[in-house]
Amino acid sequence: MTKHTTRVDLFIGKGGVGKTTLACATAMSYARAGRRVLVASLDQAHSLGDALGFRFPHDPGTVTGIATVQPGLDVIEVDSLALLEDRFRDVVRVLSPSSGHEHGIDLAALDPAELTGLPGVQELLMLVEITQFANEDDWDVIVVDCPPSADMLRIVTAPDTLLGYLDRIWPPHARAMSTIGTDLRQAVLAATAERIVKAVTEVRDLLADHRRTGARLITVAERVTLAESERVRSAAALLGLRLDAVVVNKVLPPTSPDGAEHPAVHWYLNRRGEQLAVIAELERAMPGIPLLIAQHTGPEPIGLTSLAALSYAVDTIIGDAGHMLSDSPTEVDASSGEPVVRCESGTGLRAIYTLRMPLPVVDASTLRLGRVEDDLIVGADGVRRRVRLAPVLRRCTVDGAELDTGHLVVRFRPDPELWPESSGDER
Repeated sequence: MTKHTTRVDLFIGKGGVGKTTLACATAMSYARAGRRVLVASLDQAHSLGDALGFRFPHDPGTVTGIATVQPGLDVIEVDSLALLEDRFRDVVRVLSPSSGHEHGIDLAALDPAELTGLPGVQELLMLVEITQFANEDDWDVIVVDCPPSADMLRIVTAPDTLLGYLDRIWPPHARAMSTIGTDLRQAVLAATAERIVKAVTEVRDLLADHRRTGARLITVAERVTLAESERVRSAAALLGLRLDAVVVNKVLPPTSPDGAEHPAVHWYLNRRGEQLAVIAELERAMPGIPLLIAQHTGPEPIGLTSLAALSYAVDTIIGDAGHMLSDSPTEVDASSGEPVVRCESGTGLRAIYTLRMPLPVVDASTLRLGRVEDDLIVGADGVRRRVRLAPVLRRCTVDGAELDTGHLVVRFRPDPELWPESSGDER
């Protein structure tokens, strides 16, 4: 199996915090260091073109328009509606009666535009496209300008949600039997479903791969953004998304206190003091997450010349991109966000097992736990994740749960009806 090496940097944050311009400037910094870089926009507003100061080529009937803006740096805006229509045409072509098979399905009665009302469909297709780019290894780094934080976190949950629903309504073994059965309609549908599963699984695996994918939260030093930044950190941990750094943008640079009695200088010093207080609070709230400062540059940089100037500042702010994601498997695995299962005490039916996973909850009152068959449902700070239980825990019942220094700890006891004494401690 080919080992892909392209790294993906996700830039997340609210609109108006300079997320897009910092993404572009960071990409320019990478390119200047000799890396092959692709900047891609998942933001439906497509502010990437606005930041770069030009329009991308979007020929009728095409899905993407790639432009090279400087040596080693490509940029792309994916037309999500065109992508949806293109993929829909592929499915219609496969299931069309003209293919020689009657499937009893009239997809011609549907309009691809109707599918845009389904939450996350366009964004998920765009993620599939980005994953394909990453797997082609044509670039060393793909910088992704993401939608606003809340929307992006919902998109991150889409692959697991889709795969979970599909497995419940049409289990893998049933799909496999359909592909080799005599019912051509079922066989084509099953083959189509498997194509979807493969593509969505690749998206999920890329987002969860901490050796390849990391996120940077772009925010500003405003008190109103504190809670949101903490919630993003909590959600990223719950969803298994690696948060590399929090970049605080538009921080006023230091200045001499001379003339502080002037109202303008007095306002400036007070405003900077407020920003520093917010930064200090962010540092206390997010131990272990690098907090990087980007000074205010005046007007928002627009165009290649202004972004190039900002990219030199990014060299100082963020440093060499290769240092943002560790090359140490031990360090990466330790921060992967995946649950760790251990036997806490006892053996057999008297054993106590623990499931421990990172979860720096902002508001403990939002924590919700549930269980559906072999999955544990964990919700916190407005985000929910379905966690597949290890085999040993599927034969257990939940005995309790607690939050412990930024981690969720769930305890399990063996269920006597599912775990006879003679079954031992097989995991």
